[in-house]
Amino acid sequence: MPEPRFRVAIVGAGPSGLFAAQFLSARDDVAVDIFDRLPTPYGLLRYGVAPDHTSIKAVAHALARVFDAPSVRFLGMVHFGRDVTRDELLTGYDAVIYAVGASEDLRMGVPGEDAVGSRSAREFVAWYSGHPDAEPQSLDGVRQAVAVGVGNVAVDVARILVKEPLALAVTDMPEDVLGELRRARLTDVWVVGRRGPQHASFTTTELRELCRTPGVAVSVDPEAFDDIDDDALDRRTRANVAVLREASGTEVADPRMRLHFLFWRRPVELRGDPVRELVLERTRLDDGRVLGTGETETLEVELVLRAIGYRAVRLPGVAFDEKLGVIPSEHGRVLDGATVAPREYVVGWIKRGPIGVIGTNKSDARETVEQVLADLAELGPRADRVDLVDALAARGFVPSSYDDWRRIEAAEANRGASYARERMKIEAWHELLDLVQAERPGGPIPPG
Repeated sequence: MPEPRFRVAIVGAGPSGLFAAQFLSARDDVAVDIFDRLPTPYGLLRYGVAPDHTSIKAVAHALARVFDAPSVRFLGMVHFGRDVTRDELLTGYDAVIYAVGASEDLRMGVPGEDAVGSRSAREFVAWYSGHPDAEPQSLDGVRQAVAVGVGNVAVDVARILVKEPLALAVTDMPEDVLGELRRARLTDVWVVGRRGPQHASFTTTELRELCRTPGVAVSVDPEAFDDIDDDALDRRTRANVAVLREASGTEVADPRMRLHFLFWRRPVELRGDPVRELVLERTRLDDGRVLGTGETETLEVELVLRAIGYRAVRLPGVAFDEKLGVIPSEHGRVLDGATVAPREYVVGWIKRGPIGVIGTNKSDARETVEQVLADLAELGPRADRVDLVDALAARGFVPSSYDDWRRIEAAEANRGASYARERMKIEAWHELLDLVQAERPGGPIPPG
């Protein structure tokens, strides 16, 4: 294969980065290196999509085809800012695309939020998805749990909590996680939102799936439906409201679990350490703003999961808007102040904020790649471009490869077979590192 005229680096191997690579690999004059700090590609498709949502996770199989292109390399176990710097990437490539997503969660900002039993839904999702950085999540002593938020993350964590563990035993969920869910003795789960059901961002398919979980009785405060004009709602919202009305009116004989939707409430305090009570304040809208009414009520709970949104974090040396939590950009070109940063681009959540579904990243990546290709045509290749992989090897650092990922895949399939499953996640860092370093010289520095 002849040396390509251009080399592009993508930092982040999640959906947005892979869609960008897909568009770039269609060009025979562009080679793409995809960097990630993990030895596993696919980002939130692997570690953010619920294990029982196999149809969405199947998108990874389509995106995997990008690695079939000889012009695309996966370089895993490379931590941006530690193993490679912004300046090194700009020296080694004609363009750099940041696709790192949003890795922090928003906080509620209420007293008691740091107590034991108050957790991030992001951390909970990482745990049941088998992320190697995830902390174990104990459900010992938890009878009643709350998911704060009215988006798909809240729906996902609520569904995992109310679903029969037996129904999850066919997924790639780690066995330790399944064991914890089997031991759990939950009786009630709440989904709490500070606005009404007509303002929730649930996807109807996910909401309907949750509300129709076998053996689960659903309740919705009847007042939640007051003053809703169905004719004024868009199609998705009208369908969501209909799902909630139907679920709340459906009798379930001898339910094994109860699911409650509480709208027009906001958390104002968590009491106890560990948490034993959640104080909620009723809310109302005033000229589009959510205001408290001063009327409170208390739930007895042992687990509170905040699912109120994600936030990106600053990359070392890269422009960042602290207020919006994004890399400032114009159609994907990174802005440093009012100036376009030459040869730097951004895609995904760190470009537009944590909004949209997985498919949104495709059109987002197309917009950015169009700017990349236009600029490369105008600027031409770097005259002083160095081979960054060779430079890393010279200092004893060897990134993991796509072949290493395939070794991890095979090991997960073998582990799954012993449990009569298609695959089972390998979640421990030491096991991943053993697989990455098997049958190959050198290796990346272990995380730490």
